[in-house]
Amino acid sequence: MDPRPDSSLTEPLCELRGVSHDFTQPNGAPLPVLRDIHLQVRPNEVVCLLGPSGCGKSTILRILAGLIRPSRGEVLAHGQPLTGLNPGVAIVFQSFALYPWMTVIQNVEVVLQAAGLPRAAVHERAAHAVRIVGLNGFEAAYPRELSGGMKQRVGMARAFSLDPELLFMDEPFSQVDALTAESLRAEVLDLWAAKHRRSSSILMVSHDIKEVVYMADRIVVLGAHPGVVRAVVENTLPRPRDYRSPELLRMVDRLHDTITGHELPDAPAPSAPRPAESPASSMEPLPTVSTSQVVGLLEYLGARGGSEDVFRMATDTAQEFGKALNVVKAAEMLEWVDTPKRTVVLAPIARDFLDADVPGRKALWRRQVLRLGIFRQLQSVLEQQPRKALRREQVLELIVLHMPFEDYERIFDTLVRWGRFGDVWAYDEELETLSLQ
Repeated sequence: MDPRPDSSLTEPLCELRGVSHDFTQPNGAPLPVLRDIHLQVRPNEVVCLLGPSGCGKSTILRILAGLIRPSRGEVLAHGQPLTGLNPGVAIVFQSFALYPWMTVIQNVEVVLQAAGLPRAAVHERAAHAVRIVGLNGFEAAYPRELSGGMKQRVGMARAFSLDPELLFMDEPFSQVDALTAESLRAEVLDLWAAKHRRSSSILMVSHDIKEVVYMADRIVVLGAHPGVVRAVVENTLPRPRDYRSPELLRMVDRLHDTITGHELPDAPAPSAPRPAESPASSMEPLPTVSTSQVVGLLEYLGARGGSEDVFRMATDTAQEFGKALNVVKAAEMLEWVDTPKRTVVLAPIARDFLDADVPGRKALWRRQVLRLGIFRQLQSVLEQQPRKALRREQVLELIVLHMPFEDYERIFDTLVRWGRFGDVWAYDEELETLSLQ
């Protein structure tokens, strides 16, 4: 039976209003992580945050929990400004976060002790929590003696022992195998739907589309760099849900199309013309993707007739969708592929690349990377140096000058790797010097 009431008429348990957040980089420049986020978690619902790596999913969760104060905007709990930690929240972490020197029961008791409960209540509630997550008989076991799924059950027991109003879950099933993850999802929903519970709502971070369709009442689709809300999808599928049902699979396809439309648009967004003399006008942030990942994508497509659905590709290669999308975006930036709708298609130059020998591949790669503004700018600066070389710090300064809001160290690493592959430049690791070939 579906436990959810009409929550649209009830006060949100927690809420973000116009929240933006920046992290400070070592050079003092702000790195935007979130921009103008509006989000509510209402009573008796499961909300999932879905998006690629770097979209700020975990940051949103931590802001709502009171672990991080946002740079701008309002954070509310029951309609009041949140100051300090949100007392109604318990969190299940991706990495289990267990104390290795404590037994299962001790790992649960420690959070109850920190909450100030009497000793008798601590033992009773810990034992009950261990029992409801299916760890009877393992109370005296240490984390090193447990499987990944059992470790996550301990994390769930700790959270449920606090009888929280809000259960926050940060990619809780990503460290366990697929069958265990499927079982744990069903158990979490069973516990959430149980009678006589205080736990009202769940906020979960995920990158798995099928997982969020199975779990969520509302799905918040986020874009990255910085994180923004792209879409909010209401999921009205009745519970219990079947992973193989046509209705669930149609919802998965709908989300596929939503994400693809935002992350791989068929046409570039119009932009205002910039002065030709501005060197920053052609500067593009580089995704954190290796040359081998891009070449692997081209070879994968070549073996499949030159095109493939982006989501099938992610599944076939056992990649997190967000990471697979980054590889596709890198290949598209280099004009190796085009992305009509959900399909990734090899460009003619990519077919030439696949047919070429090693020197030929290097020459074509060099040609493509030098189409990018940051590569042309850096090559021009290097050519003006007496020794045709720059120290690492000088290159970082150049990146910061033109892209002050980006992660300059990651961009530097990508510049080095992509440029080396095309013999654009060499990098001396010991001297930390970049020089023209």
